[in-house]
Amino acid sequence: MESDVIKVNNLSKHFGELKAVNDISFFVKQGEIFVFLGPNGAGKTTTIRMMTGVLKPSLGSIDIYGKNVWKNQIMVKQIIGNVPEEANVYMDLTGFQNLNFIGELYGISKKVRKNRAINLLKQFELYERRENLAKKYSKGMKQRLLLCMALMSEPRILFLDEPTSGLDVQSSIIIKDLIKEYNKNGMTIFLTTHNMNVANEMCDRIAIINKGKIISCDTPENLRSIEKEHKSVNLYLSQEINPNEFTDLTGVKKANRVKDYYHLVVSDLDNAIASIISFTRANDIKIKKINTPEPSLEEVFINAIKEGEKH
Repeated sequence: MESDVIKVNNLSKHFGELKAVNDISFFVKQGEIFVFLGPNGAGKTTTIRMMTGVLKPSLGSIDIYGKNVWKNQIMVKQIIGNVPEEANVYMDLTGFQNLNFIGELYGISKKVRKNRAINLLKQFELYERRENLAKKYSKGMKQRLLLCMALMSEPRILFLDEPTSGLDVQSSIIIKDLIKEYNKNGMTIFLTTHNMNVANEMCDRIAIINKGKIISCDTPENLRSIEKEHKSVNLYLSQEINPNEFTDLTGVKKANRVKDYYHLVVSDLDNAIASIISFTRANDIKIKKINTPEPSLEEVFINAIKEGEKH
């Protein structure tokens, strides 16, 4: 059975009247990629800063490998790697010097830190620029170097706050692929993002957060299955009609024209398809193709946010 390496219980952070994080609880299993997904200002960064010992919680607790983060900061920081969203490299050091400096801070021997730095620079495609000052690196290269720095201590858990935000395609792909590779080798990953593609490609479980509250937390597959109560039908017809004509049919909630097909949101799939077929036959319209696509993670996210704001 997988153990819970992170346990967060009734965690809150208040800044005056603002409840940036409001009584959230969740756990992260050994060896999984756990994603905090939410819009800007949702409380993601505040949460990760508390989890890494940067901010003291107003209420609640965070345990990593059974140790309270705030009471055991030195021990916890020895076993985690952290790449904050607003972190920066040491601009007047070269790429190699940045890694060597981090290795020194962790008390890693000269030979080991040199070999480790070289391997990381090669993995993240920075080796050819290892002797260049970091201030001459692109944003994507700096982000890759930050990841190298976080990995110098060979952490058991890696925290990443918006790791691909604003990056070029090449850097984004390199980072995502290497994060997945480290995870396959046993590293637990906790990352925050507002990017649906990052969450969809990488996570084992997602916590959707908005306005400091966790709205939903599950695997992408389970979140999509919950969303299936509002199914979709894509309908390709032999002729054009006004989409509003579909909304009077049994089981059809909404209808829109999308390129060369009609996208219908339905509450009752069986009755909706039966009424669509009856409607097209009565109006001598041929159905060229009909399919029922799985709900996207984006639909799950948008609807979860809407539902959360009702409460």
